[in-house]
Amino acid sequence: MESRLTGVRKTLPRRLALGAATLSLVAASVFGQAALADSVNTTGLAVTDTEVVVGQLHSATGTMAISETGSIQAERLAIEQINASGGVLGRQIRVIQEDGASDWPTFAEKARKLLVGDKVATVFGCWTSASRKAVLPVFERENGLLYYPTFYEGLEQSKNVIYTGQEATQQVLAGLDWIAKEKGAKTFYLIGSDYIWPRTSMKIARKHIENVLGGKVVGEDYYPLGNTQFGSLINKVKLRKPDVVFAAVVGGSNVAFYKQMKAAGVTADKQNLLTISVTEDELLGIGGENMTGFYASMKYFQSLENPNNAAFVEAFKAKFGKDSVIGDVTQAAYLGPWLWKAAVEKAGSFDVDKVVAASPGLELTTAPEGYVKVHDNHHLWSKTRIGQIQSNGQFKAVYESDLIEPNPFPEGYQ
Repeated sequence: MESRLTGVRKTLPRRLALGAATLSLVAASVFGQAALADSVNTTGLAVTDTEVVVGQLHSATGTMAISETGSIQAERLAIEQINASGGVLGRQIRVIQEDGASDWPTFAEKARKLLVGDKVATVFGCWTSASRKAVLPVFERENGLLYYPTFYEGLEQSKNVIYTGQEATQQVLAGLDWIAKEKGAKTFYLIGSDYIWPRTSMKIARKHIENVLGGKVVGEDYYPLGNTQFGSLINKVKLRKPDVVFAAVVGGSNVAFYKQMKAAGVTADKQNLLTISVTEDELLGIGGENMTGFYASMKYFQSLENPNNAAFVEAFKAKFGKDSVIGDVTQAAYLGPWLWKAAVEKAGSFDVDKVVAASPGLELTTAPEGYVKVHDNHHLWSKTRIGQIQSNGQFKAVYESDLIEPNPFPEGYQ
């Protein structure tokens, strides 16, 4: 990749060139003149001698747009940088974007349109586990390939999905271990939005709290996506006084929840709170002043200090504005197109089966988060980080783990 980027810097704006150079792919690559389409595409995908078509499937509207907009932007940035550096197997990437509209049946419908109607070579998409579960049968039936960027509950592994976010052992268990040790926490109140990811994550969390940490769950509540009334919940939290509120509220509901928490006096000087769902993207809507001092368990924060991340942040802001922010899922979404490019060029083909076979073992040595590697189970080796929320909407990293091997099916938690 570096040999291509040397020439690119002469024609790209400096900031975009820096961004394009952030990812050094340790994978076999195909250079020189592109092979003819019929030799690298034997399954009828939308690939010509000069172009390859991919899909984007996120919520651009509805309650989840607050979270998914960053993913859309990051994937577009990666694709623009890949195209500027010569494309994939000598072909420019063209994107067909569809809106899941925060509605799970719509996600399934749009997935089928992309795979069957448009015959895209791959799809970058989804955010919630509900949307992923809705499209998964379509991808498996049509043998499509999905790059899924969100931290999630685990308990899944598919030939047709590459999971670029964390699974529960890397986020939920590691986060609980940290706060139990750091704060001496013994009692926990579990709160989430009412769908697959929060409920399954909290089921895993409860087992870990009770069976491993020797703690107690003193409350557990779930609310519909888009809910904005949390008064009764906040009263229960104040009454039961847990050592830690463990939260997985998602989408637009976060704005109401944390503003109402602060208005009720539930602030970090009185209450420990660890979220697994609030990133810089959500803080843009919530306001850092409404969550100052609370903690989040993620693998990436925009404030990470390393040269790779500095270049990525600079390129992102140059494209989307100086006030734009980058959260955990946004960064994981950025990895998707680069991992797909690496797998395609290692395979020497766009055919899904060959790309899938080439994916395990691929490494990104200079990803913004640091180093990641694709495991045989299609998840990524990555680190867990704990960030403390600052009033300016950024996080201060207060803990970083060693690299954690992904384990989507942890024994004793299923």
